[in-house]
Amino acid sequence: MHCDLNNFYASVESLYNPEIRNRAVVVVGDEEKRHGIVLAKNAVAKEKGVKTGDVVWEARQKCGDLVCVPARHELYLWVSKQVKDIYREYSSRVESFGIDEAWIDISHLARNDKEAVEIANNIRSRVIAEIGLTISVGVSFNKIFAKLGSDMQKPNATVLVSRDNYQAKAWPLPVGELLYVGRATKRKLERANIMTIGDLARTSVDYLKLTLGKVGEELWKFANGLEDSEVARVDDADKVKSFGNSTTCPIDLTTDEEVKSVIYVLAESVAERMAHKGYYGSTVSLWVKDNSLTSFDRQATLSFPTNVSSDIGAKAYELFKACYDWHLPVRAVGVRITSLSHGDLQVDIFSNLSGLEKHQKLERTIETLRARFGYNSIRRGNIMGYEELSNINPHSETHIIHPVGFFKGR
Repeated sequence: MHCDLNNFYASVESLYNPEIRNRAVVVVGDEEKRHGIVLAKNAVAKEKGVKTGDVVWEARQKCGDLVCVPARHELYLWVSKQVKDIYREYSSRVESFGIDEAWIDISHLARNDKEAVEIANNIRSRVIAEIGLTISVGVSFNKIFAKLGSDMQKPNATVLVSRDNYQAKAWPLPVGELLYVGRATKRKLERANIMTIGDLARTSVDYLKLTLGKVGEELWKFANGLEDSEVARVDDADKVKSFGNSTTCPIDLTTDEEVKSVIYVLAESVAERMAHKGYYGSTVSLWVKDNSLTSFDRQATLSFPTNVSSDIGAKAYELFKACYDWHLPVRAVGVRITSLSHGDLQVDIFSNLSGLEKHQKLERTIETLRARFGYNSIRRGNIMGYEELSNINPHSETHIIHPVGFFKGR
């Protein structure tokens, strides 16, 4: 099953402040730091046309009596843990998909669809009674259709997508409803007259591979109910799979050098956390959001594992140069590293270990100076020429720790 907490951030705020429970509520970022967008909304705000990603002033134009509350991420994490503790009473296989969603493997408990739906309804009732929040649950024979089911009826519902009914329930839906069909992929599919999930399922897999590459074959399997990955165990979910930071910039970035400056600031914070925990990584990912709030993610593999910021930053900037065409200014940037190893670094005879150790010592010295005299006591030269960017402090921001994507994790 897939469980999705309804309007999670806004629902938590309404739970802890009953006075706003029946009003239009949105959770927003810090307007002074240009994080002033709608992060979440409740059902009342949604009915009035407010959308996630709206700038706050736009949301207020749509709804004059809008209640804006600042995000409290620590509270949301705490509530999320309480809900997932309930899930874990039913199964050791609980795989988080963000703070408010999770897959649960109940195949050991349910002998048939009817029993699976009964378990789902029991979990929904418990979350309402014990936490005070509602969830929508999708029950199915694989993760993709379970996720699709949880999106079909909200709030507070259970939807079964079975082997017998998935063509009737899933295939008529717009192709964009399928997990991992993003905006760009949706446009490519629609240009090929693939408008629904059923159209996708009936399309030649060879054509999809030619059009979309490996992703095309994966999406064809999804649409045809052939996805068969397991739900991760609780212990697996606790393992570190990636290190990443992102930030919404105080100004729109309009040049390569501005983006490079931000990338290296983020790479420093990623490398520092990796080094403190004894990790090395070899796959670097770059996430970029333009000022229309459209984003993309690209990745590339290093020739050697590292936890040095200059290596991570250089590869991330290389990805940016190769993939961004400056159709719009850049609003936000993220850097992540995966393919992790822990402990002593294993190197081949061609690796420059002495150079790696020299850079590690330099970065640990910089961290020591910052710990004593403050983060801005020592900064990279490439950011000093940009007054608005030079005060970015990745240690004081609320950053996104990017999860490993579904395709990358398989």
